[in-house]
Amino acid sequence: ATAATIVAGTVAERCKFEAYIAYSLMLTGFVYPVVVHSIWSSSGFLSAFTDDENKFLGSGMIDFAGSGVVHMTGGVTALFAAKILGPRIGRFYDADGNELPEPVSFPPHSVALQVLGTFILWVGWYGFNPGSTLGISPAGYADVAALCAVTTTLAAASGSVSAMMTDMIMTRKATGETMYDITMCMNGALSGLVGITAGCSVCEPWAAFVIGIIAGWVYIFFSSLLVKLKIDDAVDAIPVHFGNGMWGCIATGLFASPGLVANAYGTPNNGLFYGGANAGKLLGVEIVGVLFIIGWVGVIMIPYFMLLNAMGLFRVDALEEE
Repeated sequence: ATAATIVAGTVAERCKFEAYIAYSLMLTGFVYPVVVHSIWSSSGFLSAFTDDENKFLGSGMIDFAGSGVVHMTGGVTALFAAKILGPRIGRFYDADGNELPEPVSFPPHSVALQVLGTFILWVGWYGFNPGSTLGISPAGYADVAALCAVTTTLAAASGSVSAMMTDMIMTRKATGETMYDITMCMNGALSGLVGITAGCSVCEPWAAFVIGIIAGWVYIFFSSLLVKLKIDDAVDAIPVHFGNGMWGCIATGLFASPGLVANAYGTPNNGLFYGGANAGKLLGVEIVGVLFIIGWVGVIMIPYFMLLNAMGLFRVDALEEE
């Protein structure tokens, strides 16, 4: 459900309802299950839950609550959908198809509801990340869940401040005016949440703080890149979920603590920054996992979106869009 609704935000205001139903069925019925099996199943080829001798590169991919499995899958699907569907009328081109001098921003109808929705998601993440322990009473499970709650909070908070303050500094340099953008703050918080989702159970609190700060920068970079590429994302779901889904996986390969990995997974492993015999292995697996998700989603969803578009089932007509 999360992967499908990520796409819905990106293609809002121009996608047909029947297309939403069609791509949701394909994504949740055929694409997502393969990603889940590959990374979370005990028999998946990238899984960290297999026997030690069967783990990919001797490590297995750590994605505790789904930065890659859930968010990247939805985010990269949204990227392909937005590219094939095209931008909203008046965003980059006028009604006659002529390129506009500057992209037009469509302001939200209610910033208050935007903030409320963000905090609802933030609270929900405490079920998403700590809840991925799948239990609380067995020995050690409560400690893992508690760590997940702490790292989730720190990453979200640092991500929101990072994105808002960085955007303020960039705006001040460009225009000479100081402006604090609440949208940047909210999407920065979501970016921090996505960024910590993979490693929430294996990263120290200080690392979660750093991951959140970088997540805010990743969001700003990908948001600006989409505009330059003239890819219209109505709610910036691609930077939040695809960009920071990738960052969350890579960050786990950098910051995973050996002691915390042993607590959560029961096996020795650690991120690159901790050195040792396993240094680099986990990061390599995380990168392979990122490439696998992009490749698998692309192979299935690009032709599917192109087919929907060719059949006239993807985009609403111009009159309805207006």
